[in-house]
Order: sequence, then C-alpha cells, then structure tokens
Amino acid sequence: MSAESVRETRGARLAVSLSGTNLARASDYNQRVVLQAIRTSQETTRVDLCRTTGLTAPTIANITRRLIDAGLVKEIGRLQGPRGQPAIRLTIEPLGCLTIGLNIDRDHLTLVALDLAGEVRGRIGRDVAFALPEDVVAFVKGALDPLLAMAGVGRDRVIGVGVAVPDDLGSIALPGRPPTYEDWIGLSIPALLAPVLPWPVLVDNDAAAAAVGESQSGMGRSVSSFFYILINSGLGGGLMIDRHYVEGANRRSAELGLLPDMTSGVPGAVVQDVVSLSALLHYLATAGFGVASPDDIDHSDPGVQAVLDRWVDVAARALVAPLVNINCLIDPHAIIIGGRLSERLVDALIARLHVQLAEMALPAMAPVIRAGLAGDAPVIGAALLPFLDQLLPSDATLMQVRQGG
Repeated sequence: MSAESVRETRGARLAVSLSGTNLARASDYNQRVVLQAIRTSQETTRVDLCRTTGLTAPTIANITRRLIDAGLVKEIGRLQGPRGQPAIRLTIEPLGCLTIGLNIDRDHLTLVALDLAGEVRGRIGRDVAFALPEDVVAFVKGALDPLLAMAGVGRDRVIGVGVAVPDDLGSIALPGRPPTYEDWIGLSIPALLAPVLPWPVLVDNDAAAAAVGESQSGMGRSVSSFFYILINSGLGGGLMIDRHYVEGANRRSAELGLLPDMTSGVPGAVVQDVVSLSALLHYLATAGFGVASPDDIDHSDPGVQAVLDRWVDVAARALVAPLVNINCLIDPHAIIIGGRLSERLVDALIARLHVQLAEMALPAMAPVIRAGLAGDAPVIGAALLPFLDQLLPSDATLMQVRQGG
C-alpha cells in the first residue's frame, strides 16, 4: 500500500480538550465533548459536566437528552447527598455502538470489536507471514461473524472500521518477503475490504494508531506528551503532544525505523534493520534457533538467551542516537515502547537504554517505559478511529466548526 493512499484515508485525530466551544454552529462538537467527558468517567452528573466542559446547564441538559435518546448514555439512579434534590448519575452505554479494528502487519493479522467505553469485546488474531491482499479478505470474512458473536451484538451496532497498517507495506525490504508482497503497493484498502466490511473504513499508519490507542487506553492516560516506539515486524514511531497526535507536514512524522543506523558499518543501514521482530528472528535463525513467532522463543535455553542478549545490546546501541534526538528536540514526558516484543525483552531493552542514556549529558531525559497496551495498541487505536471520526472530539471536527462546516 502506498503512503499516499494511507494519507488520503486517514481518520480524525485524537483531541485533548474537554472544553466546549461557543462558536456558531458548534452543537455537534459540544455533543462530542460531552460524550467524551461521560466516557472518561466511571459516572458523572450534569452539574459535573457543566464544571468539566464549561458549557451551560441548558446546553448540557439538551445534549445529554440527545445522547440518552440515541442509546449512547444511560441514567443509573440518583447521587445521594445531604441536602436538596439528588443529582441524576450518568454513565456510558458500552454497547450503544461498536467499532471494528483491523491490524495488517507483515507477520500477523488481528481483528477486534471495541465498545464505546473502549473495552475490547472480541479479538481474533492469526500469525501469518506476509499475508497477501486476498489472504486478508479471507481472514476478515471468516472472522467477522465469530467476532461479533463474542461481542454479543449484531451488525447493526457497528458504526465503522479502522485499519492500522505499516506505511510502505509492500515496498520495505525485510527478511523473507516474497516478490508477490508488492501487490500491496498502491492498493486501496477500503476498496479491498468493501465486499466484506459494509461500513466506512478509515486507514492509518500502525504506529500512529498505536500511539492513539496508548493515549486513550494505556500509559497515555497519565502522560500527556510522549514518543511511542512500536516494535513489530518493522519499527515505527508516533508522537503525542498534549494528547494530540502530531503527524507532520507530509504525515510521516516519527519515522523512527527509517533513520540511518549510525552504529552499523553497512552502507544505507537503518535502525529498523536491527530494532524489529524481523531482525530479532533473523538473529536467532542465523544462530541456528529458527522460530516462526516471537511467542515461540525459548528463554530457558542458554544458547537462545545468549543470542537475545546480543540482540538487546545491538538494538540499544542503534536506538541511543535517535532517543538523544527525541529528548533534545521534543522533550516528551516519556518514551513508551510497545509492540509484539515480549515484556521480558522490552524490559531488558529499557534497562540497557537507561544505562547508556545515563552516560549522556543531556538537558532533560524522559524515562523510557513499557507500553500499557503492548501488542494490541495498533488494532485498538485503529478501532478508535471511527469513534473519533463520528462521535468523539477531534481537531478535524473543531476545524470544520470554525470554518462554518
């Protein structure tokens, strides 16, 4: 799939603010803000919503009535207090609507059903090396009905589909890539999936989706600005500043994997050549420990562990220069490492990075931490895209309001 086709179909981005706006014709945006405020609370009241959003009591009353009528919010009794009329408690209706998330990577496919509260209601995954377009269609077709059965809802509750996919899916050279994998170049994923997914389909880069997912459902709930490192078959990055995803002028920000590897003696080497699951499995295979999946790695084998230790050393050295640049140029609250790398290896890599970065005289040093969502961050972030596009506050929505759209 070309980078251009990904950019053309990107969905709305995560927005931070729960403040409403008094701009003309902003009722849709205000409704999104109120829904998000309710969604991020276990429960709330209309009085609390006025305080949180800055909107007036009549506006909150009208919006909450519309959300209840739409089946997205429900009343759950009254809040008991010492005096006066007890306030009515409000909470989200999780199965008021549902989205589907799909992660297409070079070594696995994952499909999830996500409810309005952000909980995964169903998940089906399959390890498959370099799945071709027809393989993805067959996987989705076979998994969709079982997935919705896990969620306990019908197709009528689904409002859209988000797809997370690496940029340049068919063109990046990785060990074992077959020539036919170039079929992905220039392919429209929404058009490919239209026969099996009869809903709007939004496509985004997998690291960007992972950063959005981590921001809403992982470590990002307590860290507003962070750089996300996604270690999957390849290596990607995502930048969140004040809970806004920063995509860059060409929507190719945080391309960590394609940075030159200054520690390598190979001409044209990039960081992804070392820091990726593909590279790790290649290291193991070269040493005589061939495995098909990171889940098959036997950490109890001393020979395997020796290879893993060498890989952690080389990977940390390759990441030091990029992380120094991230600290000096961006100054995030944290650098978060996620993806399908095992927690054990992520922790080993983080420990090695902390040792090497501690030797640097930098003006500020963000802690490197393990992601909360780990391997499912891209697919959860993908499933959030339809919510951001249709129901929740986003930069794109507010821009349309300001333009009178």
